Amino acid sequence: MLTESKLSASDASYREVVNAGAYWLHTVKSGQTLRIIDIEGNQAADTLFFSAQNTAERYSAVDTIREQGNVYLETGSTLLTNLCNPMLTITADTCGRHDTLGGACATESNQVRYSLSKKNMHACRDSWLLAVSEHPELGMSKRDLTHNVNFFMNVPITTDGGLSFADGISSPGKYVELKAHMDVIVLISNCPQLNNPCNAYNPTPIELVIWDA
Repeated sequence: MLTESKLSASDASYREVVNAGAYWLHTVKSGQTLRIIDIEGNQAADTLFFSAQNTAERYSAVDTIREQGNVYLETGSTLLTNLCNPMLTITADTCGRHDTLGGACATESNQVRYSLSKKNMHACRDSWLLAVSEHPELGMSKRDLTHNVNFFMNVPITTDGGLSFADGISSPGKYVELKAHMDVIVLISNCPQLNNPCNAYNPTPIELVIWDA
């Protein structure tokens, strides 16, 4: 369901543009609203969520999908933690749906999906690993890089139950907004992927905007 936001950018307390291939790490406080903007269209924002109080509690695709009965996220979807606590709710969405199953690109998956020559290409998992290594105060490692949401990414389920990576369904200026129910550490890899059509083979910037409660 497409839902326009009632929030004005002029009232935001925070704004930042993140280039393709870069990461964004920020704590969104309980009651704040985060908007992720697909500036040029068909970009994938691979996103991890952790409780700021205890990073062992984090977004769970399994629990979220089971409780909402839908593998895609849209307006009204509530992201649940691995303890089944509500983490964030999507309050506005002009894209329509977001992937919960495709996972994040990695050097290993680049090699398997595309060719041996692609193994050394930059990938989302590299960006996440760089983030946790540059922020040791979080006490996290590669073991904490688990379920993620691929905002704006189109991963249809095939008739035989498989996944296919298809052309994106987003367009320039589309966005998704999430309201936090707890203090949430948000770690985004703005995907650098050049090998599948999710971003029209052209990674582009995203913008992050936050409103206070």
